[in-house]
Amino acid sequence: MADARLHAHVSGMVQGVGYRYFVLEAAHQLTLVGWVRNLPDRRVEVLAEGDQGHLERLLDVLQAGPRGSRVSKIDREWLSPTGEFTQFRITHD
Repeated sequence: MADARLHAHVSGMVQGVGYRYFVLEAAHQLTLVGWVRNLPDRRVEVLAEGDQGHLERLLDVLQAGPRGSRVSKIDREWLSPTGEFTQFRITHD
């Protein structure tokens, strides 16, 4: 079971540059579960659960972003995991 949950909002040039797919690939490599989505205000939202160290590495990935992106700010919140996810996916909800 996951030992941590990360809820993050990423601001900057993060839509239209493959950012969600970049996060999806990183989350799979880090064996994290949860989701990533675009928000109407041009930010990207990430909700992920897993090993605390892997989530901290995901934060580094979120800051770096894919080529063509530019991250200006990451608002993050650490929460208790719920265990509700079985995979990491891109969502549109």
